Amino acid sequence: MILETFPVGPLQCNCTILADEATREAIIIDPGDEISRIHRRLTALGLTLKQILITHAHIDHIGGALKLKSLTGAPIFLNEADLPLLKIMSEQAAWVGVPTPETAPPDEPLTDGRRVGLDNYPAQVIHTPGHTQGSICLHFAPLNMVLAGDTLFAGSIGRTDLPGGDSNQILDSIQTRLLTLPDETKVVPGHGPATTIAYERKANPFLQ
Repeated sequence: MILETFPVGPLQCNCTILADEATREAIIIDPGDEISRIHRRLTALGLTLKQILITHAHIDHIGGALKLKSLTGAPIFLNEADLPLLKIMSEQAAWVGVPTPETAPPDEPLTDGRRVGLDNYPAQVIHTPGHTQGSICLHFAPLNMVLAGDTLFAGSIGRTDLPGGDSNQILDSIQTRLLTLPDETKVVPGHGPATTIAYERKANPFLQ
């Protein structure tokens, strides 16, 4: 297995490459920016990109997806409840002070319970609305890992003051959809360092 997570773009969104060393097939989660760098890394590792998975449609997570698709041919997956956020991409770009990236509706929907990922490293989609209405997490049960997007962070939770945000909803999503995962599950958030379900259940001040 190849597993690399690194921050990209001005908001330092965590982008993750997961690949099967045997088949050389890969998926990428949240290629928000620095697509030339990401593509160079895929090429250097000799990987074929099969899926581009987006945890939610904020610019720092989806901004580079269409460019990466044009370079690799890989389809883009996104929960369709976040389609309204694609329509205000120029507004999102103004929030951050960056040029408006080209976006398009997803090729495939990330519906709750759907299985995505690679044959040997499958993930189940967990719909976790609150940060946005289409926010999802990806639970890689065989790897004891969940990619949590901007729903859950080390010691914090996602902001809810942007369009589609709902503070009660995000807390319910975390309590009922994420904290029910095994204690030892590694949490890779959309920004910042990794943590575990056990630690966040015990120590996250927003969840007490």
